[in-house]
Amino acid sequence: MKKIIFNETTKESFVCPRTNANIYYQDGNLLIELSYNGAFGFGEKYNTINQKGNEVINKVQEQFCFQNDKTYAPNPFFFTDTGFGLYLDTNEITSFKFGNDGIVVSLNINTNIVVFTGEPKAIISEYMSLFKKAVLPPSWAFGTWISANRWNNQKEALEQIDKLKRYDFPASVIVLEAWSDEATFYIFNGAKYKEKENNEAFSYNDFDFSNSVWPNPKEMIEEFHKAGLHLLLWQVPVYKKQGSDEVINKQNDLDKKFVVKNRLCVMNSDESAYEIPEGHWFSGSLIPDFTNNETIKHWFGSRQYLLDIGVDGFKTDGGEFIYSNKVKFSDGSKGTEGCNRYPLDYTKAYHNFIGEQRVLFSRSSYAGSHNVPIHWAGDQQSQNSELKHALLAGLSAGLSGMIFWGFDLAGFAGPLPTLDLYRRATQMACFTPIMQWHSEPDGGQFKEIMSGGNETNNERSPWNMAEVYNCPEFIDEMRFYHKLHNSLGPYIEHNAKLCVENNKPMMRALVYDHPTDIETINVDDEYMFGDALLVCPLLEENTKQREVYLPSGNWEGLFDKKEYKGNSRVLVNMNGNIPVFVNKKADIKQLDLIKVYD
Repeated sequence: MKKIIFNETTKESFVCPRTNANIYYQDGNLLIELSYNGAFGFGEKYNTINQKGNEVINKVQEQFCFQNDKTYAPNPFFFTDTGFGLYLDTNEITSFKFGNDGIVVSLNINTNIVVFTGEPKAIISEYMSLFKKAVLPPSWAFGTWISANRWNNQKEALEQIDKLKRYDFPASVIVLEAWSDEATFYIFNGAKYKEKENNEAFSYNDFDFSNSVWPNPKEMIEEFHKAGLHLLLWQVPVYKKQGSDEVINKQNDLDKKFVVKNRLCVMNSDESAYEIPEGHWFSGSLIPDFTNNETIKHWFGSRQYLLDIGVDGFKTDGGEFIYSNKVKFSDGSKGTEGCNRYPLDYTKAYHNFIGEQRVLFSRSSYAGSHNVPIHWAGDQQSQNSELKHALLAGLSAGLSGMIFWGFDLAGFAGPLPTLDLYRRATQMACFTPIMQWHSEPDGGQFKEIMSGGNETNNERSPWNMAEVYNCPEFIDEMRFYHKLHNSLGPYIEHNAKLCVENNKPMMRALVYDHPTDIETINVDDEYMFGDALLVCPLLEENTKQREVYLPSGNWEGLFDKKEYKGNSRVLVNMNGNIPVFVNKKADIKQLDLIKVYD
């Protein structure tokens, strides 16, 4: 690892395991001459894991579904299969052009560059070591998760406990999105209270819940905990501009006046308060400036009572809200840095607030995201192509140092998935760190912009899928994978600890462990899950078999118990199960932890 200040005199040569690399300045760009077959990293990318031949823009962007080359969580870091890696220590938007014989990087003069040489696992580990140590989530985070934007009252939320018992499904986390007043995003909907001014924080006893749809949140959380469920509440970093169809929330107005007066929100260079532009999510809203300690005190002072009553974490949505270079932050930084840096300012502030025994579930991020786990793949529709996009996102995230990741099983938006898509997505989710299904509200929150997304019975729970399709046996089939994920809990937790200790992802594209095997360079539909399991998802509708590439090693089918030779391509059919193979050369302790639910 070597640190360089990029400027007009930059000219360096590096000896890598399978190539020599020369980097130098030319016409305002950093040019890298080297031979390579694949370039990997760049954060959570949905289009491919090998970016050779592409131009990659390193920019945080909010994109509803079908992300393609856009991403919520970019990273100015990459490595090649031939042993060269590079990290740009900048928050500014940059581009990488990957040609056949070299790479062109556009960036500002006097940018810090870190160059790595070695195998992928060493490069990724050294890159991660540039930041604070990775954070290990509590063990309960590795159970199964249930989530919905449709559970908008206490009665319906608590009914999920009964449904889990009735259908015999395990779960360790429940995520409530539609819990708040949809204005302050820190007060339960329907609560009565006396408004507070001048930064005075609420306590739980300040609220009268007698006429609320959440009549006793503290008691509700206690019921969740008794049932083994940990509660996450949805968050978004805005001081909301309410619409003309909404009843004006006086507390929200007081909060906005206070933060503008005290400059606790992101400001424009002309000293006015920055507002999210028209045409974007939460347009007209202000956003908190998390580089300001007073902002942090104000923002989390309002939310402390939620931790006091037992909330176990937050789903930190959004964060892609800087659309202007003319903003400025309390710490003196400018808008050119804000677009990419804001998500980390936001999630780091939440992480510091909740501590390491609670969890975040975040959509947007940037370099060093392993310090603020956990992340999910954002918005996907319930379409077959989106399952492959989610897999690509998870694998590229792993190759960028993101350890703990999940996705909305079979998508959350639009028409319900087919039973087969739901089945295959459940199988894949079973072999990810976070197995979670998530649903829209009744009727679909995006029905105006998509066809067919207006079903009132659109919950993505396994039991609702079985009911809608009149297929009661589907519940039994899905229960198997939920319980399998739980039975793999000791294996998942063991590998989670190893990943944190050794700076390595839990989901690893094959090139991570086998960079000299040319066959692995473009394998983007298989991955190692921990050190012992090779997972090969079924990505085509109604397919029962697929070709898999088995890298070097001795392999055994997890379900069929057949022996398979490495360095070979095999057509496999697991009789409806996802093809998963056990590396028989893995550590014996790892092998002993692999328990298949019977």
